[in-house]
Amino acid sequence: MNQQVLNSKKETVAQIVKSFEGVGSFTVVSYQGLTVAELEELRKALKKEGACFGVYKNTLVKRALKEANQPELDGLLNGANAFVFSKELGAGPKVLTKFAKKHEHLVVKGGIAEGAALDAAQVKAIAALPDKNGMLSMFLSCLNAPIQKFAATVKALADKQSPEAGAAA
Repeated sequence: MNQQVLNSKKETVAQIVKSFEGVGSFTVVSYQGLTVAELEELRKALKKEGACFGVYKNTLVKRALKEANQPELDGLLNGANAFVFSKELGAGPKVLTKFAKKHEHLVVKGGIAEGAALDAAQVKAIAALPDKNGMLSMFLSCLNAPIQKFAATVKALADKQSPEAGAAA
C-alpha cells in the first residue's frame, strides 16, 4: 500500500478518535436512499444542536473505536453508514429520530452512550428523554414542591386562625 494512502488513513482514524473526546453519544445510521438535499438538511439540523455528521469507512471506525477504548459495534458496521457525534447525550439521537420519521431511508442502527453499546431501540429511548434544560426544570420543580406545600399549609393555618381571632375580640 502506498505510504501516502496509509498516512491518510492514520490521520482519519486519529480524527475519529479525537471526535470521541467529550462526546455524549455516538450514533450509527444508514443513509442509503437519501438525496443530497435531504442529507444537507440533516447536517444543518444536527449542527444546530451541536452534533457532527460524518461518513467514514467502517474499517477505519472499527480501528478508531479500538484506539478510543469504546465498545465494539461490529454488528452495526456493515453497509453504507454515517456517524453522528453529539456533545449532549440526547441531542444527536433526538434529531435523527425526528428526521427518520419524515424520511424512511434514514435508519438508526445503534450507537454508544457513556461507554455502553446501544441498539436502535435504546438510541430511540435516549432521544425521548428531555434535554438538559428540561431535566433541570424537572429537578427544580421537585425541589420546589415541598416548599410550596409547606407555604400553602402555613397560609391555610393562618387563614383558619385569623377568623377565630377576630370573633374572640
